[in-house]
Amino acid sequence: MKKLLSTGYSASAFNLALFILRVGAGILMVHHGYDKLVKFNEYSPKFMHFLGMNSTFSLALVVFAEFFCCIFVMLGLFTRFACIFLLISTFVAVSEAHKYDILGKGEHASLFFIIYFTILIIGPGKISVDGLISK
Repeated sequence: MKKLLSTGYSASAFNLALFILRVGAGILMVHHGYDKLVKFNEYSPKFMHFLGMNSTFSLALVVFAEFFCCIFVMLGLFTRFACIFLLISTFVAVSEAHKYDILGKGEHASLFFIIYFTILIIGPGKISVDGLISK
């Protein structure tokens, strides 16, 4: 009972929790990216034009972020760099696609934004390719 109420943690528990956060969020987000990747031609004409970019290029950037950058985050490879693309993608989803409805339809995108911002600040942890490289 004392441990459940404690605010202390071990380095191994911290790294395991960060690994679970990275992989869990990555699996959920990569699903969105994979759907857009396999249905690219179907989604392309209907996708939003963002900052003057055509819909095909906007969709390609989202697929890059939601699929490929998520794989990098799950592996813990170039994690902080990949999180920047994911933060941009989720921010655009919240602001443009969901019109800042962070407690309604934009709730998932808002949650992903918070998760990837946390990973950007903390880093990938030791249970990652980045962690193995830095040894």
